[in-house]
Amino acid sequence: MSEAGQSGYCRACLAPLPGPADACPACGSHKLLRHAELDTLSIAHVDCDAFFAAVEKRDNPALEDKPVIIGGQKRGVVSTCCYVARLYGVHSAMPMFKALQVCPDAVVIRPEHGKYTREGYRIRDMMKDITPLVEPLSIDEAFLDLTGTARLHGASPALSLLRLQRRIELEVGITVSVGLSFNKFLAKTASDLDKPNGFAVIGEAEALDFLAPRSVRSIYGVGPAFAAKLERDGIRTLSDIRRQGDKRMADRYGDMGYHLSRLSRGEDRRSVSTDRERKSVSSETTFNADLCDREVLEKHLWRLCVKVADQMKAKAISGQVVTLKLKTSDFRSRTRRRTLNEPSQLADTLFRVGQQLLEPELDGTRFRLIGIGFSGLRDAVGDAGDLLDPQAIRRATAERAMDRARDKFGSDAVVKGRGLSSKPKPGSKPKPGQTS
Repeated sequence: MSEAGQSGYCRACLAPLPGPADACPACGSHKLLRHAELDTLSIAHVDCDAFFAAVEKRDNPALEDKPVIIGGQKRGVVSTCCYVARLYGVHSAMPMFKALQVCPDAVVIRPEHGKYTREGYRIRDMMKDITPLVEPLSIDEAFLDLTGTARLHGASPALSLLRLQRRIELEVGITVSVGLSFNKFLAKTASDLDKPNGFAVIGEAEALDFLAPRSVRSIYGVGPAFAAKLERDGIRTLSDIRRQGDKRMADRYGDMGYHLSRLSRGEDRRSVSTDRERKSVSSETTFNADLCDREVLEKHLWRLCVKVADQMKAKAISGQVVTLKLKTSDFRSRTRRRTLNEPSQLADTLFRVGQQLLEPELDGTRFRLIGIGFSGLRDAVGDAGDLLDPQAIRRATAERAMDRARDKFGSDAVVKGRGLSSKPKPGSKPKPGQTS
């Protein structure tokens, strides 16, 4: 369809575009959004751009033009990186030592998950201001269904999303990319087309032609191993999938094959659901050198407990199962769990139980990784006392006071030792307060 028949808005001032002009008549901007189906589509995918790195650059403007990598030590992996670092070939899940080889001048920042979680929930609340149908995929991305919201907001879904995009940038200080289409698969596909700070649209009329040449690797959920199998079988693009037909794809690859066959035609019947629930909150770290020293392991454990607790508090949830994860120098995994008498969200509780789970493993084995987390999640409750540990409430009160200080003055405002006087006195036994 010609531009004259296309709906559109100026992305700079959000004014409607009355005709085919190549600049906004209201503000003169050339940053325009036009599409023939723009005002009829209502399923969106909103994705924060390089979220962790964007938050760090917002908080430290000196990093603006520098390559920033969010991740752990040299034997860890990249959690995420900014777009400058991506120009050097850095990407998520890349081993840190490789990332520093290709980008030696990168600024490496340890992730501060509590801060990211708080900002993610702030953005999610903004999403819920334009529609109650928000389906989070992670802390920095979500599907939205804006069907039927035009009368409520006096604006099409597209304009509401443009307003949301601007609000997030002004109030949170980061950018998001938006994909708008008629189903979840195509909305997510669209959000990757114009990053960062993009807004892309895929309509019904163009979907088949748009999808045909795309690689099977572009489909969310198709991992490298499955993609390689498809390619060995001569299936490299979505048009190749279509030529196979539903029955043959199902016969060869089961339910996933049938699912891919439908997606290759742009068919996705999944609704935007608000019922997705996270089953656990955890954090882990890989060491620069294998460790067996108790004190060093416990220092790492404490830092992880603080990260997990920060996320739990930001989400106003608590957990009743503690899981300790270890990986030995020969890459063997060990997992230990304990169920608490009462749910908790405190770093103190998590650390103390983690100590107890770690104790039997300290037999000289050298470890390359340690992790810990809460599962059995539910809404947060007040801090519970423990008859076997009369100091628990006092430590909980101290931890809450430190949280308030960190929120007001920054994460380094309160510097502790390994954690809340948690190391038992020589000869004493840890206070369990938990049951298996």
